[in-house]
Amino acid sequence: MGKGQLQTEKLPRHIAIIMDGNGRWAKQHHLPRIMGHRRGSESVREVVRECRQLGIEALTLYAFSTENWNRPKAEIRALMALLKKFIRSEMLELHQNNIRVKMIGDLSKLPEDVMPAVREIMDFTGNNTGMTLNVALSYSGRDDILRAIRNLVADRRTKASDITEDFFSSCLDTAGQPDPDLLIRTSGELRVSNFLLWQIAYSELYITDVLWPDFGKKDLAKALRDFQTRRRRFGLTDEQMRNG
Repeated sequence: MGKGQLQTEKLPRHIAIIMDGNGRWAKQHHLPRIMGHRRGSESVREVVRECRQLGIEALTLYAFSTENWNRPKAEIRALMALLKKFIRSEMLELHQNNIRVKMIGDLSKLPEDVMPAVREIMDFTGNNTGMTLNVALSYSGRDDILRAIRNLVADRRTKASDITEDFFSSCLDTAGQPDPDLLIRTSGELRVSNFLLWQIAYSELYITDVLWPDFGKKDLAKALRDFQTRRRRFGLTDEQMRNG
């Protein structure tokens, strides 16, 4: 997919993706669930590269939700091992492509053996400016909001009059980044699954039946072309938009 096929000036600044369907993909192929997750990591690699090439400012991937801790322990262990392997294998390329990696969510719940790799990739890429890759780990939108509120309550210097929308946004895990313009969900499910609840208030939604392990550059291009047909009004009327 090249920039010439899309209107560069109409590309989203921030894309968020609910990467769904790894388990169903594995089942369809008569494979263990972890094989679906492994194949899904290849889709991550392809989409990250493509977004960087297109000049997308931020990409947020929903990798592991707070609810996912309820999955079988063996699957969780396998997922955490896959995460560590992915970090080790991709860290240098991400850095060379000027991508800053930020892990968001309640990282305190991650296993102790995972944290060194998580800290290393954030430190190693922390000064990069080309694109921010947010990986949502042990994340939920409600938890993001609750953690922000608890921090505000604990900081007695904050007055009620200080808490504007912009101020509150600066307290969330995606602080300093634009809200997602486009939210993509794979596998055809019609829900947001507790993902970036504050940040997606005005995001355009794109739902595809494609399972995440089968999602690639062509599917991303299709989502972006669809996005570029949308008329984003942000609560205004068409007349207001014309006169704006």
